[in-house]
Amino acid sequence: VEKYRPQALSELVSHRDILSTVQRFISEDRLPHLLLYGPPGTGKTSTILACARQLYREREFGSMVLELNASDDRGIDIVRGPILSFASTRTIFKKGFKLVILDEADAMTQDAQNALRRVIEKFTENTRFCLICNYLSKIIPALQSRCTRFRFGPLTPELMVPRLQHVIQEEGVDVTEDGMKALVTLSSGDMRRALNILQSTAMAFGKVTEENVYTCTGHPLKSDISNILDWMLNQDFSTAYRKIMELKTLKGLALQDILTEIHLFVHRVDFPPSIRIQLLIKMADIEYRLAAGTSEKIQLSSLIAAFQVTRDLIVAEA
Repeated sequence: VEKYRPQALSELVSHRDILSTVQRFISEDRLPHLLLYGPPGTGKTSTILACARQLYREREFGSMVLELNASDDRGIDIVRGPILSFASTRTIFKKGFKLVILDEADAMTQDAQNALRRVIEKFTENTRFCLICNYLSKIIPALQSRCTRFRFGPLTPELMVPRLQHVIQEEGVDVTEDGMKALVTLSSGDMRRALNILQSTAMAFGKVTEENVYTCTGHPLKSDISNILDWMLNQDFSTAYRKIMELKTLKGLALQDILTEIHLFVHRVDFPPSIRIQLLIKMADIEYRLAAGTSEKIQLSSLIAAFQVTRDLIVAEA
């Protein structure tokens, strides 16, 4: 994954509008404090590291850039200590500002964030701060208002495919058309995850096909889901329960994944509206109970029961 991290702003595939804005900030030498947020694997850290590379030459990098992420200790003492001293010292030989990158800033405590806001204000003239986080709501409003915010959304398949193809060519991996689709579907806009799945599937099976990708990530295949639905709607309770349990044990599927996939199918199947609504409410209940850590077997029987009740209602209406 790190091998293919984009090194320059021009190499980043997504969020052209954000990148052109940042590029303009840099070229006009008016970089504000930045707050980049959005789901993982969408290029937040890559963007700011590429900026830093553009701003500073290789040998000044260490003295001009301070990067701290969640694995470093950054409680209130660190904000008052190293961050403060880094921000307050001026550079003798070079004009311009220093850069403090706080990656995964949503993991910082409230106290540390509160301490940080004075530091940001006080040393604006010679230091720029860049906060990166997954959840904007975990950053205190006072910090949000001091920064220019950019949201990095999940990547679209059109952007991911060319980049994945580049990696596939470089590494010489054998990937089929449906394998590529499966990679994009399963990673749901997270480039890092797509590359990780690609790597693990290529290592485990040698060839990246749809079936191999699903097997490698332990995700139920589309054919498995349609079988499960077919059994729940057309077999009697005990047969359906037995067959689904066998499939789950054989392929090591989690009920949570099965439920998510079935949910998509329910929207596609042509149920009468009132019946679909009841079914979806029941499925939502089951998902909630699963999240609370209940027994999968009992929840599975509850799921089958919900579908069988639905079936009987449809038959009664017909």
